[in-house]
Amino acid sequence: MKLKFLILSVIFFTGLGLQAQVKFEAKVSKNKLGVNERLRIDFEMNQDGDNFRPPSFDGFTVVGGPNQAVSNRWINGNRTYSKTYSYYLQPNSRGNKTIAQAEITVDGKVYKTTPIDIQVTAAVDKPMDGDNSELIASDNLHLVAEVSDATPYLNEGITVIYKLYVSPRISVSNYREVDSPKFKDFWSQNIEIRELRPENGEYQGEPYRYVVLKKAVLYPQKTGKLELEPLTLSVSVDVPSDRRDIFGSRIYKTINKTVAAGTRTIDVKALPGNKPAGFTGAVGKFSLNVSTNKDQLKASESLEAKVEIRGNGNLNLFELPALEVPSSLEMYSPERIENVTTTLNGKQGSIIDNYTIVPTRKGQYPIKPLNFSYFDPQTETYKSLSSQEIIIDVEEGPALVGGNTIAGNNKQALNLPSEQFRFIKTATNLKPLEQQAFFRSWTFWGSLVLPFAAIPLVVLFGKRREAKAADVTGSKRKKADKLARKYLSEAKKNLGDQQSFYEALERAMHNYLKAKLHIQTSEMSKERILEILNEKNVASETSAEFIAVLKSCEFARYTPASNTAQHEDYDKAVRVISKLDKDL
Repeated sequence: MKLKFLILSVIFFTGLGLQAQVKFEAKVSKNKLGVNERLRIDFEMNQDGDNFRPPSFDGFTVVGGPNQAVSNRWINGNRTYSKTYSYYLQPNSRGNKTIAQAEITVDGKVYKTTPIDIQVTAAVDKPMDGDNSELIASDNLHLVAEVSDATPYLNEGITVIYKLYVSPRISVSNYREVDSPKFKDFWSQNIEIRELRPENGEYQGEPYRYVVLKKAVLYPQKTGKLELEPLTLSVSVDVPSDRRDIFGSRIYKTINKTVAAGTRTIDVKALPGNKPAGFTGAVGKFSLNVSTNKDQLKASESLEAKVEIRGNGNLNLFELPALEVPSSLEMYSPERIENVTTTLNGKQGSIIDNYTIVPTRKGQYPIKPLNFSYFDPQTETYKSLSSQEIIIDVEEGPALVGGNTIAGNNKQALNLPSEQFRFIKTATNLKPLEQQAFFRSWTFWGSLVLPFAAIPLVVLFGKRREAKAADVTGSKRKKADKLARKYLSEAKKNLGDQQSFYEALERAMHNYLKAKLHIQTSEMSKERILEILNEKNVASETSAEFIAVLKSCEFARYTPASNTAQHEDYDKAVRVISKLDKDL
């Protein structure tokens, strides 16, 4: 028993010794450098010690430091402590040099670091670190791009957040964007940041402050490996110099430091191949609702049918199912209503197609059920939704010939248009009892002379028509201007309402290309649209103006725009569509 107790005691006290083992070591940023470069040396310890004594740094000049950093963390009840002393050294000459041992006292026991050999070569053409202030800024300022999911599915929303990490050793007074990411091959939506709020955090295990500078929601439009271009900033940084004022306080120096977030690669996965019929590219989680405001009415009265897709996903980037009604129900093109907001969770809200339907005959007419399919990235499966059949009961009006209801496409003409409103008497067929004879009446003489009097007008009209036909350029310009104002009519109505105006303007530009080139422009980036226009031999100036209008629509989502700017953007859109219509 005594032997067992002795063995357990040895194991216990040995474990305590291992747990309390002091770690004190020196680390350098590089072991080989030019005589015109500088290096950083860190003396790190895992327990707080006393009487820290740095080496003499023979062969070097201390140009910065000591800078002290302390980290004290508790993880699952276990305490992790670290303390670091940092110096910046400038070599005095070429050759092989040695940084001697540093010392620290912990619980009355002295610990020393291992000497480090440094090779100093001739001056290099491009020093990697610059002066001491540049080196300090590089080590204490970091721009990071955080991506929510690096392997999304096609059209699945991801978020990218750009954070600027600043060490407590320095401070930042200002910044500006040097280069913004273009998000090529992504549908992107920036999220407005109204106020920059510094927060405490960690970067590579060290305490830092950080601020969120930019947020964006991205929907990849291609599969494979796609690159996110880096965000690049020019930051005004206040760093401590090696000079001190008359009171002994360190003098700070302000420098402009350029930092970049680095390129991130997103590996986009293709959607599974077992796509259901009618799938139009919806990715997310949605619900389908088809309803009417009334199901009983009279002929020539109107009703409204609503097709609504609600949920979270790539709203605006897919087609809604089209409503089908019998031919005796006159249906007009739907009005699109979009209630969509963009947050870090993606696009959420609803898209509604509102149809106006007018029955022409008495009877009962079914509105067929609609089917809608989408891909759920959480379950990685396709899901299909179906609506219920709706019966429209037309109580009063002319009866349908044959008594049957015939289903057909939208806006089909009736076989008997002349009898469509026979039950309504709109004019009489009465004749006066005493009626003047036509011969030698004013009508007779007028009819006789009128053809001769009209000859000059016919000649004049013919000449004007020939001149108009000869003016091909003018005719095309008028036709193009008329087409442009047709697509931009909704945007013109919303002039003065910034959000509604720019949403309608962007939708008009996309709808024009969709109708003109038979492409789904809502699934394309501005770069792809520019490629298509170039392939169609559209003038580069016209293509650039078209993209500029789309950019104005995007910028207006998070920057204020005056009424003057809205009118200018509207006129620019009219001019661009007119030019495109002539080129295409």
